[in-house]
Amino acid sequence: MTKEQVEQVRRFSRTTAERIGVLHEHHLGGTRPYGQARLLWQLGDDGAPHDVRTVRDRLGLDSGYLSRLLRALEGDGLVAVAPHPDDRRVRTVRLTEAGRRERARLDERSDAHAAALLAPLSPDRRTELTDAMAKVERLLTAATVTLDPLDPDHPDAAYCLRAYAAELAELFAEGFDPAASLLPDPDALRAPRGLFLVARLHGEPVGCGGLKLPPGAPAEIKRLWVRPSARGLGLARRLLAELEERAARHGAGAVRLDTHRALTAATRLYRESGYTEVPAFNDEPYAHHWFEKRTGDSDMA
Repeated sequence: MTKEQVEQVRRFSRTTAERIGVLHEHHLGGTRPYGQARLLWQLGDDGAPHDVRTVRDRLGLDSGYLSRLLRALEGDGLVAVAPHPDDRRVRTVRLTEAGRRERARLDERSDAHAAALLAPLSPDRRTELTDAMAKVERLLTAATVTLDPLDPDHPDAAYCLRAYAAELAELFAEGFDPAASLLPDPDALRAPRGLFLVARLHGEPVGCGGLKLPPGAPAEIKRLWVRPSARGLGLARRLLAELEERAARHGAGAVRLDTHRALTAATRLYRESGYTEVPAFNDEPYAHHWFEKRTGDSDMA
């Protein structure tokens, strides 16, 4: 990144903080600072309990700060904190009736504030601004995704593998049975034979990719998947590039993968990322295209 890019991000952050009012002690003219107001909004308006750890991950807060926010809101009667009914080590939080009324007032003020930001602009400028905001939101969301190597039996990894199989079963005319593929179980994606990456957004699994690392042979990418709600963030390309880099780090001179003819978006991604279609190198029953890429290619995605 360049110095100019860093300076632009800082200018944008200052302008945004000023315009949305986070510098004010009372957010949107209410009685609460921004942190408390944001937490009220995150808890929704249905009064349902939320796992405190999930809320913390979603907002990117440290435990101490979140605890202070909860104590303040609980003291004002806006939230109720209690142990989880199935695990008393886990805390849950929900809005009280007073909290739901406070959140409704915040929504009204937020709508009015957003309208006030747009009002001085012409219709074309409003569209330009909101389109730009949507793009910035998408890019910032993509930047918050983490890629973590996990054991395939980890709950987040297992969730991704189940979701992957369920989606393919719907997409493929012949269905999809993981037991019938050349990777009937994820053991080949466990160190030292391989690795498994899980993409997380706000602490929730949204994608995965596996890498088989057979000694003295090309690495092989398997089970590359992105949850539909997280598509459009460039996550599949990022997972692919990370797997390629890790294959190179393990000394693999090439990376291979295969795909089904129904997965046209995946096929396009592989071609755009520098993969070359090659003759079949395995007997995968669900494959119609086989690809290979040298790990030292200069056009690595």
